[in-house]
Amino acid sequence: MLIADAVHIWRESDGDYHIEWQVSHPDTRVTVEPLAGSDKVNTHYSDDSEHARLSGLDPASRHYFRLRDQHGTEVLAAERKLGMQGTPNFRDFGGYPTVDGRRVKWGYLFRSGQLSNLSDQDVDLLASLNIDLVCDFRRLEEQEGDPSRLPPDNPPRIASLPIIPGSNSRFFEQGGNELAGPQAMFDFMLEINRDFAQAQTETYARMFSEILELEDARFLVHCAAGKDRTGFAAAIFLLALGVSRELVMRDYMLTRHFFHPHREVDRLKQKYQMHQMDTASILPMLEVHEDYLAQALCVIDQNFPSLEAYLAEALNVGAAEVAQLQARYLT
Repeated sequence: MLIADAVHIWRESDGDYHIEWQVSHPDTRVTVEPLAGSDKVNTHYSDDSEHARLSGLDPASRHYFRLRDQHGTEVLAAERKLGMQGTPNFRDFGGYPTVDGRRVKWGYLFRSGQLSNLSDQDVDLLASLNIDLVCDFRRLEEQEGDPSRLPPDNPPRIASLPIIPGSNSRFFEQGGNELAGPQAMFDFMLEINRDFAQAQTETYARMFSEILELEDARFLVHCAAGKDRTGFAAAIFLLALGVSRELVMRDYMLTRHFFHPHREVDRLKQKYQMHQMDTASILPMLEVHEDYLAQALCVIDQNFPSLEAYLAEALNVGAAEVAQLQARYLT
């Protein structure tokens, strides 16, 4: 039988779609069809019967798909990673079930890296998403030096929410000179993630207030790579909606599928004047590891009796605000 929560869909920048699924028995046959069908769509099923590739769909639109097995099980799912040409880690972080049996809506919660290099096709796709609010966690110099490309008609509101982990500002000031070796960089990233949960609460509280201020807002949270500052933002938001930690971690780790650290090394060396550092020492800063997010969650567990207490006391998201968010974003 087709497993409903194991369907994974993403779009390449060339417009082709990958659909992966899991089944409870190897003899299960699954068919895939886009809801907005077209005579131009070509579907190719792989030999392992748990993967299909589709081409020919309109690149300027968001697409949803129906998967069926021969037993009548049917799953409706959207593409999680959208095929942006200018930012590789743009994805919808909705669609997840909550622990109380509800589900996060598709098409309302988005996350990405910076938007300064979007192509014209990307801008058209972004416009089709009808995003109301963009929360930008990049440092002010990042925001000013690489301004976002947004749809010219009805652009979303931008909330500038710069995050520099306070105890780690030395890194940006000294170009990483204090960090020698992969383990030192890995430990540095653990420290940064602890800082997100402990010292950046004012900024993440503002994120929640900006979202709550706009009725039924479709929103995008992003930083430069869309994995660390953004990763914690998406995680804490999903947790507030009632998604399990297991699924939150799964969403966090999807960055490994869409963001390729080796392609970003030269850019990072230039950005932070790290030319003297070898690639192996830099990679932990560009990677995602479960340990990173786990460090942030550990801070919450060690300092608060519950997630609800952390939301209320640290982020000003009390029971009333949680109920409002769940009413908006859950079905």
